[in-house]
Amino acid sequence: MNYKITGTGSCIPEITKKNSEFINNDFFDIDGNQIQSSNIDIVKKLESITGINERKYVSDKTNSSDLASVAAKNAIVDSKIDQETLDYIIVAHNAGDVSCNSSQVDVLPSVASRVKTKLKIKNPKCVAYDIICGCPGWVEGMIQARSFIKSGMAKKCLVIGSETLSRVSDKNDRDSMIYADGSGAAILEMDNSNSSGILSYSSATYTFEGENEFIYYGVSNNPELNKNSNKKYIKMQGRKVYEFALTNVPAAMKECFDESNCKIENLKKIFIHQANKKMDEAIIKRFFRLYKLSTPLDILPMNIEEFGNSSVATIPTLFDLVRKTNYKGHSLKKGDIIMFASVGAGMNINAITYKI
Repeated sequence: MNYKITGTGSCIPEITKKNSEFINNDFFDIDGNQIQSSNIDIVKKLESITGINERKYVSDKTNSSDLASVAAKNAIVDSKIDQETLDYIIVAHNAGDVSCNSSQVDVLPSVASRVKTKLKIKNPKCVAYDIICGCPGWVEGMIQARSFIKSGMAKKCLVIGSETLSRVSDKNDRDSMIYADGSGAAILEMDNSNSSGILSYSSATYTFEGENEFIYYGVSNNPELNKNSNKKYIKMQGRKVYEFALTNVPAAMKECFDESNCKIENLKKIFIHQANKKMDEAIIKRFFRLYKLSTPLDILPMNIEEFGNSSVATIPTLFDLVRKTNYKGHSLKKGDIIMFASVGAGMNINAITYKI
């Protein structure tokens, strides 16, 4: 028995915000001091490090559950299942349905319950719940879905990663240029053929040395805004996140891949969380260095350049694009060995080895 992805779907927001649109922002550092560098230099530096040229934002009337519902429907159609036969709907996110002009987290009711409502699923035995695991949330949801199926508690699970980070970004923080919106989904089912599916997985949470404070919710960098408001926004200690990821993620990926009993030479693609192009490329380079190999060509699909960092949505949206559209020349075929890997707030790390 194995655990196979039978359908995928995504929902990419319609609004494109280019780097040039940040030129008139007032940027402050974490201590509330206005940054003296020109905005042109700030934007160019961000682009050179992260690789982001533009990002996708939702319209004012669209919420995360709306994106999730579209991605879910697309995955259901792709899998050709009856949605009433779903046993679980698992939605990974970090802020829920944050409404326009608000940064207040909204997770009551759960985003998963809202998605179930929007899909008009009648079956009460279809259990809907959210998980908050930072950027690795969708991968963690897939690991949980696999466990449900293995235990006999489920046969079909819908796992969604959905985010509207534009609603919880501080416009006075340079990091606001990183964040984006989007949603991706996958159907995981039991597969008795044993020819494809999840081969291995690994998951970990680091907190002992204060890693849980690397990504957090905090007040605006602009001290004037904080005088009359207690609004909080997503914040990140970028250098610490970078160093943590390069130290810990390659080893976690190797642990996961080694458990699959596959040959490293047969690994075709790595779908890593689209957090920062420079960081992702460095992680992959260190991963292959653990096998005393150089990084293979075309191993790393990337969509951060045009979609930005949509947290839990980055991997499933990219996977859906590659599966269906030969995205940027990347494609998959039956029998390919791939990996999903992510790192984010918590600090959490996880990975899955998967055979197409």
